[in-house]
Amino acid sequence: MIKKQSQSKPIQNVVIMGGGNGGSISIRAMKTYIDYYNISAIIAMSDSGGSSGRLRQEFGVLPPGDILRAVIAMSKYDYDLMKRIFYTTRFSEFGKLHGHGLGHLFIALCEKYNGGIVDAIRALAQALDVVGPVFPVTIQESNLYAELDDGTILKSEHEIDRPESCTSHIKKVWLHPSPMIYERTLLEYKNADVIIIGPGSFYCSILATLLPDGVFSAINESHAKLIYVTGNAIEKYGERGPVHLSEFVRIIQTYLPRKIDAIIYNGGTLTQKQIMYYEKKDWAEIIDDTEKIEKQYLVIKKEYEKDSGGFDIVKLGTILHECIQSF
Repeated sequence: MIKKQSQSKPIQNVVIMGGGNGGSISIRAMKTYIDYYNISAIIAMSDSGGSSGRLRQEFGVLPPGDILRAVIAMSKYDYDLMKRIFYTTRFSEFGKLHGHGLGHLFIALCEKYNGGIVDAIRALAQALDVVGPVFPVTIQESNLYAELDDGTILKSEHEIDRPESCTSHIKKVWLHPSPMIYERTLLEYKNADVIIIGPGSFYCSILATLLPDGVFSAINESHAKLIYVTGNAIEKYGERGPVHLSEFVRIIQTYLPRKIDAIIYNGGTLTQKQIMYYEKKDWAEIIDDTEKIEKQYLVIKKEYEKDSGGFDIVKLGTILHECIQSF
């Protein structure tokens, strides 16, 4: 349900940054208050797995998957239906089309046919009648690298997201070759009143969006308030990162030029039904050690879990709206 504005406070520019899955969550949450805000999204461009990875290797295009999810989330049309048509449904038994989705192929074809991913995104956005623009954080090809605490170097987003070893943890991440921020993205930061970071995969989505050259200085020069939305869970067999809330905050702060203004954390106690959902998804809860950071940061600890488990978009939207309006 779209919330109608009933106050005279000027419309604010809200930039959502991250990856495809997590970014789409914040986009959909903020979309319910579209009369209050101009919303845009800045998306990571280092995906190397699945359909995106194959298209990168075979055609030399930038990865379309995360961008696709964000554009779908921005659409005025039903998200679940658009996601099923353009993203989730993958072709099977059709030769080289096997494993690709309609949206992935559309963006890749437009990029090759018309000479760039930006126009491909605009074309899809026009077709899906979006409420706000989506921008790649960079338009230069790059891969995400990670060093583990045992010295191992992982050389792609896919390796980081699905590591063979689950014993060593990530020490640091970087992009290679080091890309420059896309100039239109730079303008979004300049004009932003609020920047929402996350939720989503911590290294492969959130930090990957902060790494291109120019992002650090752009955020530093922006007057925007910074809101970090933590995930409601971590994958047991995914990227080997922090498990405590305070560690998530400490690490992300090292990639930011200034202090986070608000941290939104899912503070509810899981029901048995939600616990079963977590077990099915191979998720584990982020360990709550709010007491370690609450003296240094504004921590908004509210529950935004669906009854069945996972993010509740309406609840998160309300929390974000109340947070922004309080600044």
